Amino acid sequence: MRTKLIAALAALTSIGAGGAAPAAPLSVLDSFRIGNSGTVYCSAQNLSVDKALIGMFDTGYSITCRDAALPVGKIYKLRGGSDAAARLETIRTATADCTAPRQADVPNLGQVTVVDCKLKDADVGYRAYHLARAGQLYAAEGLAGYDSALQLGLRSVVGDAPVKGEVSIATTGAGDPAAFARVQAGTLDPTRALAEAYRRNNAGSYAEAAEFFAAVTSLGEGPLSHAEALANEALQKSNLGRYSEADSLFARAAEQLAGDPLVARQLRNYRAMHQLNRGNADAALQELDKPVPKAPNESTGVATGPVISAVVSKRLNSQTRLGEQLAGSPDELGPAEKAEILDGQALQLRGTSLRVKGDLAQASAALRSADSKLQAVREGRVASVMWMRAQILGDLAAIAEDQMNMADADRLYREGVALLEANYPGSAALLSSRARLAGYLARTGQSATAEAMFREIVHSQPDTSNLPPSFTNVLRPYVDLLLAKTGDPAATAEIFAATQLMVRPGLAQTQAVLARELSGGTDEASRLFRQSVTLTRQAERARIELARVSEIADPTPEQQARARMFRAALNQSQKEQLATQSALASFPRYRAVSDEVIPLADLQKILRPGEAYYRMTTVGDDVYALLVTPAGARAAKLGVTAAQLADEVSSLRETISAVENGKRVTYEFDVGLSHTMYAQLFGPFDVEIAAARHLIFEPDGAMLRLPPNLLVVDQASVDLNQRRIDASGDKALIDFRGIAWLGRDRDISTAVSPRSFAQLRKAPPSAGSKEYLGLGQNSVPLGGAAALVPAAADRDCTLSIGTWENPISAKELQVASTILQPYDPSGVQVVTGDEFTDTALENRSDLDQYRIIHFATHGVVTSRAAKCPAQPALLTSFGGSGSDGLLTFKEVFDLRLDADVIILSACDTASQASAAATQQAGLATGGDVALDGLVRAFVGAGGRLVIASHWPIPDNYDATQRLMTGLFSAPPGTPTVTALRMSQRQLMDDVNTSHPFYWSAFAAVGDGEIPLIRKNQQIAAK
Repeated sequence: MRTKLIAALAALTSIGAGGAAPAAPLSVLDSFRIGNSGTVYCSAQNLSVDKALIGMFDTGYSITCRDAALPVGKIYKLRGGSDAAARLETIRTATADCTAPRQADVPNLGQVTVVDCKLKDADVGYRAYHLARAGQLYAAEGLAGYDSALQLGLRSVVGDAPVKGEVSIATTGAGDPAAFARVQAGTLDPTRALAEAYRRNNAGSYAEAAEFFAAVTSLGEGPLSHAEALANEALQKSNLGRYSEADSLFARAAEQLAGDPLVARQLRNYRAMHQLNRGNADAALQELDKPVPKAPNESTGVATGPVISAVVSKRLNSQTRLGEQLAGSPDELGPAEKAEILDGQALQLRGTSLRVKGDLAQASAALRSADSKLQAVREGRVASVMWMRAQILGDLAAIAEDQMNMADADRLYREGVALLEANYPGSAALLSSRARLAGYLARTGQSATAEAMFREIVHSQPDTSNLPPSFTNVLRPYVDLLLAKTGDPAATAEIFAATQLMVRPGLAQTQAVLARELSGGTDEASRLFRQSVTLTRQAERARIELARVSEIADPTPEQQARARMFRAALNQSQKEQLATQSALASFPRYRAVSDEVIPLADLQKILRPGEAYYRMTTVGDDVYALLVTPAGARAAKLGVTAAQLADEVSSLRETISAVENGKRVTYEFDVGLSHTMYAQLFGPFDVEIAAARHLIFEPDGAMLRLPPNLLVVDQASVDLNQRRIDASGDKALIDFRGIAWLGRDRDISTAVSPRSFAQLRKAPPSAGSKEYLGLGQNSVPLGGAAALVPAAADRDCTLSIGTWENPISAKELQVASTILQPYDPSGVQVVTGDEFTDTALENRSDLDQYRIIHFATHGVVTSRAAKCPAQPALLTSFGGSGSDGLLTFKEVFDLRLDADVIILSACDTASQASAAATQQAGLATGGDVALDGLVRAFVGAGGRLVIASHWPIPDNYDATQRLMTGLFSAPPGTPTVTALRMSQRQLMDDVNTSHPFYWSAFAAVGDGEIPLIRKNQQIAAK
């Protein structure tokens, strides 16, 4: 019996009234997409308030586009041609200097009036289009860099239907669907924003929905109580897999509930969904059993117990489109109807929980009872009821399938898809429902139909960034279906495409953004690109700080001043980012659209002879792998579960480096377990691995925490190790010489996505004119050191001054500089002691001149106390005012680098960053997984290849110093991964350093073929 939770369940959200949105005409829609090619890059949102709108027959839209911090333009349909044109001109001249109007042809519109302008507060082009027809003025105006969106939007409004066409605008890739949705939400009044929040929530676009809810919450008089806002935010976090954050938000929502009968029901249901998202059906049933206040009375609109607040009343009376227009209309949903829908949803969740537990009879009864209750409200014609009914039909279909009633199962699966197609076309929820149907078809022998349906789902998603984490699960039957086609190259290529829709670390996005910046082609283009990315992050940071200060119930004058400061900073950053983004549009390379999914053939083209790309994908508890060479590719489902692999990684790491009683200890390395893991991961590809000179390893799941170079490739090594154990008696074994490590005879690079690896490989090398910058050996704080900690710091969260009292020796930096000095006598620098401070580094303007940047210092990866945010950082000396002796994740991201290689010879630099640290850096995605910490920060700063450690690096036997000396001793032109491997081999062959603890920690993240010393480097003439 299949009892696993179907991934589509994660699309369960809240209620939102209104019928299905019609495909046309546009005049009845609140928003529409501009263009139809691939990813949604621009959209238009209905304007409720605008200076140009003076009558009930005037209509306006705000144009928003991806990666733009503010709306880029507007579209109007205004009554009164000449008068309306004059009104727009008056408004326009307040912000722009314009030339005389001219005539031009616009496709399908013919001759229109065009006005070219320049903004008064920025050197940015602005353009307006006017077309008078039948007493109406149609107009579109906005930044000239978004001309394609202006024209397509105007043509759509004139025709009252979406016009097909490609939006050609500048994109950086630094934005994400949440940021795009935030700009969209900012153009809507609270009521429309709330309706859109629920619509996107129901459609499975969780990150977008969260931004619309936030937009409503930020308005004190908005139609949403604080408790409901917190509950919705909590559910978004849960749907995105951020469970601990969800727990905290749910607790805060409960504290502010104040007896609201409707929000109490939402909170009950949301908590049950949260538990189902976590795979805990018993806990979900416990949540559903908790009592809630009595439902409101339909005639009075109040409950028999607690009274509905003014905010709740306002919300209840504004959640239908007709209710927005005609207050008091009998078509509005009343409080009792809302409660009925929420209670019906609770029954649905009970049925789903029982199905997951295997109690099919009671599950079916609960689901059918829920369906009857939901259909009783307005005959089931409310949009949220349609969506919940689709969920019910999917669960009933799964029950029928488990009971071998295939006729009912087929019918029910299809009915669920049909409901979502009618009400939520193009949504993630619909994709999940269609994938459930396709999975059913695959299981019942209808392979060809299932495969065609899955293929359509996969290739309809050029942009993977808005897919929920649960989408990974619904593709599992497709991958299994394709794996059955043993030896079929087309099936393997399709597996490669499908698995790229699955969530990867945030580092993948940051690498892709860096590669896109480096591909700019001119200094001006690259400067604008970098400036836009930086301003995007600055705006995000100001927004987060403003939100934090704004949540204070009774702010002090100082806090009010800080809020004003953050608001001003946000406005300034947004305006500057928008101007920069518009200017960037003049560079064609940045106008090109790059899908996140690359074809298998494209990866094969950039692989070199002797290279193999190994890609892991974890789906639930299943683990898949695909190995690609220039000449072929094979895929396999591995014989190990994700849970087993996680346990094995933890066990192996504990033999390498563990903390006991506050001390770092190392045990005998488990060679047998290491070989078992090699067989599990690489056994199906043993022939290709043996022939590989360079293995590019893309980990997933637990393997993000372990370098693969320490895996043992043969049984002979296990036998050798066992003989040594037998001979050693009670003595701890320290001799691991002669072991056939995976990283002994082949170079290994770490990648995080095929797209980012391919783009970085094609990026130009560093333009830095200097060879090397070594940084480390912090100064030991002297007397009165406590005063060095900033006064504003939380003393419970600051590190002990003792942290700085055992600096890492600068010897490895000095050795490296001595080796490199002859190649570039004036371009090698080592900075230590009092000069090695966080503030000095942040203030340097020449960091982008160094090809190699090498840190040898302590790393900080964990917080001092549970209440303190984990902020990855490198230890530095204290540098006076504003210094905290730490170069943090956020501060690293702000550095301006152009480096081929970054070496982080510090502890645990390949670890994660918390969600809080990620947000503080102005990043909306990623975090909470390995490689998303300092590695991501240095890539964001401009590092192509980052060498980082997976555990604390050793001091004894001079192991790390010897490793770095060997790394820099390789001849010019030697790939960095080759130089690293040859240096590691020297430690492998020394009995004192043969344990992987001494040589295995460092991973080369990026394209390891980048040479540490360029091939054309010559010893400088003396």
